[in-house]
Amino acid sequence: MTRQVRTAIFPVAGLGTRFLPATKATPKELLPVLDTPLIQYAVDEARDAGIERMVFVSHPSKTAIERHVMEDARLTRELRARGKESIADALSEAAFQEEDDDVRFVMQKQPKGLGHAVLCAKDHILEGPVAVILPDDLILGDVGCLSEMVEAYRSGTVGHLVATMEVPEDRVHKYGVLSVTGKNGMIVTADGMVEKPDAKDAPSRQAVVGRYILDQSIFDALATQKPGAGGEIQLTDAIARGAASLGLGGFQFSGTRFDCGSKAGMLEATLELAAADPECRTVLEQRGLSFPAGPIAA
Repeated sequence: MTRQVRTAIFPVAGLGTRFLPATKATPKELLPVLDTPLIQYAVDEARDAGIERMVFVSHPSKTAIERHVMEDARLTRELRARGKESIADALSEAAFQEEDDDVRFVMQKQPKGLGHAVLCAKDHILEGPVAVILPDDLILGDVGCLSEMVEAYRSGTVGHLVATMEVPEDRVHKYGVLSVTGKNGMIVTADGMVEKPDAKDAPSRQAVVGRYILDQSIFDALATQKPGAGGEIQLTDAIARGAASLGLGGFQFSGTRFDCGSKAGMLEATLELAAADPECRTVLEQRGLSFPAGPIAA
């Protein structure tokens, strides 16, 4: 069984209702944290992890995501004609090139859950395990979370590996939660997981956040998965079904996670990055806001 992770799936079909009216015309994945859209952080993290093929599961109303991630030759030419070479170079470097990069776009026309979104990518993956990245979960650190997970997965034994963090008891109902059986370095082993349990029923406080490396059998599990919480096809439920036969682990990443699916989390991430920018930090300090010395790696 190959353990090389070659494909990353980006589920980006959600409507971003918590950010309306800002997301009425702009996809939530294109909302900036300081000066960089969420989707760009996710793409850069996948690139750094050595991902070969990027599959975006989007919605017909969100064509702006494709326009952002792909090279815009016309804009680049216009910037160069105006003498803005450095900006043109930066945009070109960040974007996918149609001839050189392996990028696919598929549509999830109905909101049937994260599990259904991942299943939509089934016909577009390369051989081997697949990564799933939720751009709403911004994870900043010296090393990208997915890079850490790819390395751990390559040398480990579990078939499904999910990023986890310990959360307070009063917040476990917001997450998928692992049923922990042990610990091996940065990986907690588990025999299952529960989607959004009540605090009294939660098997642990190890909550799953938006990075996954999944054995390719996940697609067979999702194809037969019955609706779960919220009447949606839950990725958590399909992962739990394979825990006994494949092995399930929670990876305790070294970076800092920001829930940018919420306004508070987006503000927290923006302030964190602003404090690392000399110009922005001056503005914050002028308003009486103080931050620890030393920038966080982006």
